[in-house]
Amino acid sequence: MNLATVLFSIGQPRHPKGAVGVFTNVLAAAITIGIVAATTLWVVDVLSMLFVFLGPMLALIFLLCSPSAWSDPKRIPWPDFVAAALALATSAYFFGDIGRIALRIALLDPLTDSDLFFGTVLLVLVLEGTRRTVGLGLLMVVLAFLAYNLWGDALPGVFGHGRIDFSHFLDILVFTTDGVFGVPLRVALTYVFLFALFGSFLHRTGGGEFFFNVAAALSGRTPGGPAKIAVVSSGLFGTISGSPTSDVIVTGSVTIPMMKRLGYSSELAGGVEVAASTGGSLLPPVMGSAAFIMAEFTGIRYQSIVVAAIVPALLYYFCVYYQVHLRSLKIGLRAMDPSEIPSLLSSLRQGGIFAVPLLVLIVTLLMGYSPSFVAVYATLGVIAVAMLRTSTRLSLKTLFMILAETARRMTPAVGACAAAGLVVGGISMTGLGAKFTDLIFLLAGAQLFWSLVIAAIVMILLGMGMPVPSVYILGAVLVAPALIKLGVPLLAAHLFLLYYASLSAMTPPVAVAAFAAAPIAEGNPMLIGVAAVKLAVAAFVIPFSFAYSGEILLRGEILPILLHVAAALLAVVLVSIAVEGFLRARIGGAIRLAVGACGLALLASDWRVQLAGAIAGFVLLAILWARPVALQPQAVKRTEST
Repeated sequence: MNLATVLFSIGQPRHPKGAVGVFTNVLAAAITIGIVAATTLWVVDVLSMLFVFLGPMLALIFLLCSPSAWSDPKRIPWPDFVAAALALATSAYFFGDIGRIALRIALLDPLTDSDLFFGTVLLVLVLEGTRRTVGLGLLMVVLAFLAYNLWGDALPGVFGHGRIDFSHFLDILVFTTDGVFGVPLRVALTYVFLFALFGSFLHRTGGGEFFFNVAAALSGRTPGGPAKIAVVSSGLFGTISGSPTSDVIVTGSVTIPMMKRLGYSSELAGGVEVAASTGGSLLPPVMGSAAFIMAEFTGIRYQSIVVAAIVPALLYYFCVYYQVHLRSLKIGLRAMDPSEIPSLLSSLRQGGIFAVPLLVLIVTLLMGYSPSFVAVYATLGVIAVAMLRTSTRLSLKTLFMILAETARRMTPAVGACAAAGLVVGGISMTGLGAKFTDLIFLLAGAQLFWSLVIAAIVMILLGMGMPVPSVYILGAVLVAPALIKLGVPLLAAHLFLLYYASLSAMTPPVAVAAFAAAPIAEGNPMLIGVAAVKLAVAAFVIPFSFAYSGEILLRGEILPILLHVAAALLAVVLVSIAVEGFLRARIGGAIRLAVGACGLALLASDWRVQLAGAIAGFVLLAILWARPVALQPQAVKRTEST
C-alpha cells in the first residue's frame, strides 16, 4: 500500500437495507425537495437554509460512507450512528436559535457554553465528513490552515499574526458566513445541488445513452473512433457533472473497456478518458460547481462567465480530439466495427428528444434567469420529455429514487465545500491572502509572466488530491489578488485559476482523475496521468493567452476577436503536432521543436511575435503536408470482450 493510496482513499459507499435504508432514502429525498423549495418557491434566509441542510447532509455522509476504504460497507458501527445523530442535533440547535445567532455581533457578543459545544461538534463532524468523502489529502490541507490560525502568532516575521484564541476561532468559522457557512457551502446547496438534480434525471431517463450514441455515430467510423467517442461523450456528460472523477467513473466504465478491446493500451485508454473528463468542468453551459462559486466570489453574472469560457473550452476539446486523431494515425489504431456503430438518424430518432432539456437550459441562461431557475426549468424539461414516451416514463418510485440519489451524489461536494469554507474563513481571519500576494510579487519580481507561472504551479500543487471547487476557492483567495494587481482583468484572472484547478485533476504525481481511471483501465495511475497531460498539453498554455488579452474570452471588437481566436486555433494545431511528432508521417526532433515554438509564439502578448509564429507555422505545415503519407500497420487485432 503506497502513500498516495492512503492519502487519497475515501470511505466505501454503503447501501443499507431495512429500516436504516428507508430512513436514509427518505432523509435524502426530503433534503432534495427542501432545497428545491427553499431556492425557488420560498423566501428563506440563506443562513437559516444552511443551518437546516448541513446537518442532514453530514448525517447522510456518516450513514452512507464507511470510515475508510478498508471498512466493511455492509455494517454500520455504532459511532457512525452517534455521529449522524449529533449532526442532526447540531442543525436543530442552530436553527432553533437562529434569531439570536443571526443578530449577534461576532467577537463582541460572547459565545454561550452551548454555542461552544455545538460549534465544536460541528467543526469535528465537518472535518471527519471531509476525510471520508474527499480523502485525507484535503483534510491535511485544511488542518494545516487551521493550525496556522490557532498558532501562527508564534511565527516570526511577516507571516506571523495576532493571537487568536479558540473562542475567537470558533466564532468566525462557525457562527458567521465567513467560515463553514460561507460562499462555497451556499453554492453547493443551491446552484450545484439543482444542477446535480438535473443530471440525475437526465442520466436516469436515458440522456447519457443518447449522448454516447450521438458521439459514436459522429466519430466511431474514423481512426481512433472509440477514443474520439470518449472525448465527445465525456465532455457532454462532464459539463453537467462538473467533476472529473465522477465523469471518469460514469463514462469511463463504458469507454475504457471499449478502447482496450480495440487495441488501446491500458495507459492510453485511461489517459484519453481522463483528459476528456477533466475538461467537463470548463465546458459551458454548466461548467460544474466551481463556475457558480466564481460568480459568487467575483460578482460577475454566471451568464457572462459562460460566454467567456466558450472559446477556451472548445480549444481544449479540439486539442484533445486532434491529438487523439494524430496518435491513432501514428500507431495504427482503428475505427470501431461498423456493426457496433449506431446511425446518427436512428440515434436522433430514439433519443433526440433529450436535446429539448439542453435547449431549455441554454435559452433560459441567455434570457438571464438565475442559475437556480435555469436548473429547475431544465429538470422540468427532462421530466416532460421523459413522460412523452412509455419507455422513459417516470413512476413515483423512480421519482423518489432520483430525489434520494441526488442528495447521495452531493455528499462529497458538501464535505469539500464545507471544509473549503473553513480555509477561506481562516485566511480572512489572519490576513494570509495579502501576505501570499506579497510573496508572489517577491518571487516573480512583479512580472506578469512569472506571476502567471507561479500561479499555475500553486494551483496544480493545491490540486493534489483536492476536488476542483476546493482548489479554485483557495486560488481565488490566495492567488487572484496578485494577478489582478498586475493588471489581469477580474474575469480573466479567475478563469485562469479555474483552468489550472481543473487541470490539476489529471496532473501527476497526484492526479485524482487518473487514480479513478486506474482500476477501470487496469493500468498504472502515474502513466495514465502522464498520457492525459500529453493529450491535453495545449490546454496548459491557452490560459496564458487570455490572461494577456481578453479577445479569446470574447471581449472587445469583432475583428480582433476573430484574429485572436484563429491564432489560438492554429497554436493548438501546431503544439499538438509537435507533441505527437506526426503529420501524415513521423516528424524528427528538430522539426517538432520548431513547430512547437511557432505554436507558443502565436499565444504571445506581442503581435509581432504572433505574426512571425503564424508565418513560420504555415510554412512548416506546408512542408510537412507535402510529404507522402506513411500508413501505419494496424496495431492490434480486435480481441473479444471478456
